[in-house]
Formats: sequence, structure tokens, C-alpha cells
Amino acid sequence: MGRVETLNKLFQSKVVAVIRMQDPEKLISVAEALYEGGISFLEVTMTTPQALEVIAAASKKLPNEIVIGVGSVLDAQTARMAIYAGARFVVSPVFKPELILTSHRYDVAVMTGAFTPTEILTAFETGADVVKVFPADVTGMEFFKSVLAPMPFLKLMPTGGVSLTNGGDWIKAGACAVGVGSALIDKKLIEAGDYAGLTAKAKTLVQSVNNG
Repeated sequence: MGRVETLNKLFQSKVVAVIRMQDPEKLISVAEALYEGGISFLEVTMTTPQALEVIAAASKKLPNEIVIGVGSVLDAQTARMAIYAGARFVVSPVFKPELILTSHRYDVAVMTGAFTPTEILTAFETGADVVKVFPADVTGMEFFKSVLAPMPFLKLMPTGGVSLTNGGDWIKAGACAVGVGSALIDKKLIEAGDYAGLTAKAKTLVQSVNNG
């Protein structure tokens, strides 16, 4: 799956599950539970123990319909290693041009972080496929509407401040997709092995986004 195909699929599904797990061995079960609930994009952050090994294992074991990406990427070398491991998209909380250049060199979609209108436009003009507005709980939905009013061509994705039930509101505010972490990846459910509970959460989020 190349960059364009990945983006088209993302814009259809509109949800990226952000996974920061202390027990990476359970990630496969988590991924399968989320996929059953309708979520196919999984962002494994570099703050996950042995993240590159986790990405490589997940890419081999999970079906192609589940798109594994890497998050919390801060430099081009990490992006390159994650892509070699199997990551099909790269996400960063900050804007660095080298992340865009490296990702596109390997035909991989990239979502770089930004916070102000100037940073957002700069990221877009440099080639970011999606601009991750972070932390979105600080800016809020009205910020999205205000930024998109003069620049409707932008592809914005909020991370932070997205719940299971307000995903659709973010889409209505102009987001092309939403990134969801702790609200979706419930540590208590994972510790209890309640993957059906994770599936139920995923379905709630997907329903909200589809109503957006």
C-alpha cells in the first residue's frame, strides 16, 4: 500500500488509534479488537517499549487491512527505521521538514504536528499529507473552524481532546480524521483481557465519526 492509497483509506475511515502500551505483547490482540470495532489505522508510538520490534511483528501477523504506523517520531532516522520495520504512515508531534522528505522518499504518508496557523500552513506547504494539530484540547474545535475558513484546502487531524462521543463533532468542525489515545485504549480493559470491551469502545467512536 503506497502513500496515496493509505491516505485515501484514512480519509474514508477517519480514525487513528494511538497506542502507547507498556505491554507490547498484547498489541496484536488490541489491534484485532479495534479492527472488529471498525478501526483499521493503528499508530504505535515510539514511547512503546521496543516499538520497532512491535511494528515489525504486527506488520507480519496482522492482515493488510490493518494499517500500522509509527507515532511520536522526532527525527528522520527513526522514521526511516520504522518504515523499514513496516510502518505505513509516520506521525510526529512536531514539524520537521526532514520527516516529510524521508517519508515521501519511501512513498509513505506523513502527518507532522503544528499548533499555530503559521506552523500549520508551513507544514502543508512543505508537503505534510496531514497536519496533526497538537495538543488539540488546547485549541478546541472553534480553532479548526477559524483556521479552515481562510484555508479550506488544509487536511487537519486533532490529537488530544478527542473522546469516544465527540469524534463526529471534530469532523463537523473540519477535521479530516481524528487521533484517539487513552479514551479508546483503555488500560484496565487490556489488563483484564476484556477485548470485547475495546471493540465496543471502537464501535462507539466509529459511530460518532460516521455521524459527523
